[in-house]
Amino acid sequence: MLAVRKAVRTAVRKHFCRSFSASQTQLQERKGLVLGSFEKEGEESGLHLTESAASFDQFLSGKLSDLLHIAGPGLKKGKSRVFYGIHQDFPCVAVVGLGKDTTGVCGAENWDTRKENIRQAVSAGCRLLQELEVSHIEVDGCGDAQSAAEGAALGLFHYDQLKSKKKTKVTTQLHGSSDTDGWRKGAVYAEGQNLARLLMEAPANHITPTAFASTIEEKLVPHAEWVTIKKRSQAWIEEQQMGAFLSVAKGSEEPPVFLELHYNGSPDSKQPPLLLVGKGITFDSGGISLKPSLSMDAMRADMGGAATVCASIVTAAALKLPVNIIGLTPLCENMPSGKATKPGDVVRAKNGKTIQVDNTDAEGRLVLADALCYAHSFNPRVIVNVATLTGAMDVALGSAATGVFTNSDWLWEQLHKASVVTGDRVWRMPLFQHYSKQVTDSQLADLNNIGKYSRSGGACTAAAFLKEFVTAPHWAHLDIAGVMSNKDEIPYLKKGMSGRPTRTLVEFSAGLAHSG
Repeated sequence: MLAVRKAVRTAVRKHFCRSFSASQTQLQERKGLVLGSFEKEGEESGLHLTESAASFDQFLSGKLSDLLHIAGPGLKKGKSRVFYGIHQDFPCVAVVGLGKDTTGVCGAENWDTRKENIRQAVSAGCRLLQELEVSHIEVDGCGDAQSAAEGAALGLFHYDQLKSKKKTKVTTQLHGSSDTDGWRKGAVYAEGQNLARLLMEAPANHITPTAFASTIEEKLVPHAEWVTIKKRSQAWIEEQQMGAFLSVAKGSEEPPVFLELHYNGSPDSKQPPLLLVGKGITFDSGGISLKPSLSMDAMRADMGGAATVCASIVTAAALKLPVNIIGLTPLCENMPSGKATKPGDVVRAKNGKTIQVDNTDAEGRLVLADALCYAHSFNPRVIVNVATLTGAMDVALGSAATGVFTNSDWLWEQLHKASVVTGDRVWRMPLFQHYSKQVTDSQLADLNNIGKYSRSGGACTAAAFLKEFVTAPHWAHLDIAGVMSNKDEIPYLKKGMSGRPTRTLVEFSAGLAHSG
């Protein structure tokens, strides 16, 4: 047996060396291939190649399988092996571990494990080849081309716009599969999330309210036939009597912008729209209630709600989803100055309710309050607002899931179903009257912008505050403070701003489009 193994290794090495020397020109082209391998049930070191990988291995007369066995123990989920020179068209070939082939939707984890494994594995393989300065990668669809495309594009994203030395720019394409529609859909979904990441990661002096609006306007140019863009000025905001929004904006020298997007994708122009509202604080210093300086730089991403909402609409337009969507994003900075709102000030929202502002760092709910009031004027089918609203949400759920507060069981089911598909999970939180009483008990006004018991249930009292500006029967508030950034929790997202939950919003929109 030992003699046979030695003979196999010798033969493989000969093939390996010959192919390597024959493919020097291809090495110059920096072309790579990512293939998948499942774990064999009941075999500790067994491998089960995907259909594309098996075809590639057959073309090489089993050389890939031989190399994988020589390389050591079985390929575990998310792990990878790189082989050089085994094929003249692909100087670099990465084989990635996809876990068990029998996995699917997991009730305990609230996602499709197979899809998530594919995203993670493909991402790992693509990154590995990017580090080798490979500029074009063909990717095995692994039985789910959409998930493979998402993993590739999300994993390769890198914010280096302001650096002199940049990462290798990589193009990708599907390998060994006819599911080009699934691949394109996954690529578009991922591009949407990457747009949100780009906006959230950019420094606040580059993404001001005006610059944010202009960036989105530019991204929507290819879809001008279906999209109307309205960049509302401060004069318009004042006409609308959005006193809560203006109370936040007035501390900054940067003028506020109320960005309004109308995507008309439904054949029925009278179809009630899905209405998305995104918090757009392009930098949050806390105002007079100044935040600690440590990590304040991360507050450049406090417009994550606006970024994900706008990115979702750009994506819906790219996919030509047959649904009408309106996006509203109140954009401004929250800064301290002689003009800034002071703790204890009372301001009046668009619906006439007065608000005692006891903490100027609880500003997101103020800008959303006026936007939610305005949202009702469109008689929407659904209202979903998205905001990096409370640190308490991060304490409650961390980065595992977006917190959802809703007055509609049906709406919760639609959001949850979408999140299972995308792997960007949501979790339902309570909207009890218990919390409403804490924000309606105010010494000077109708409402207080912080809960009566300060930090207790902070995410819940913030949601209860927003509920005071909602009369629609299907409304959901998504608190994305916990999922705003990524360290290493989501393997296919690098360290930095996450752009979550853009793909879930797009999948949710697609679900509404196809449910009539």
